[in-house]
Amino acid sequence: MMTRRYEFRVDGELTDQAREAFCDMRIEELPAGARLYGEVIDEAHLMGIMAQCRTLGLVVVSANRVSADAWCPPTSGT
Repeated sequence: MMTRRYEFRVDGELTDQAREAFCDMRIEELPAGARLYGEVIDEAHLMGIMAQCRTLGLVVVSANRVSADAWCPPTSGT
């Protein structure tokens, strides 16, 4: 199954619960929210990630597919 890499830009406080929910994604803190980078399996998975953001009180500002060279996998401690 082919996965696609996405960058999600979210507004809102990234709580410990949100960090745990997105533990398989790279998280980049921003002054007003965060960027989440990760692999998406299919459209249902994409919609599930966006729904999870809403459930956690995060507003999805953008969700964009990114190229492999613009993305790096999660590292420990992020």
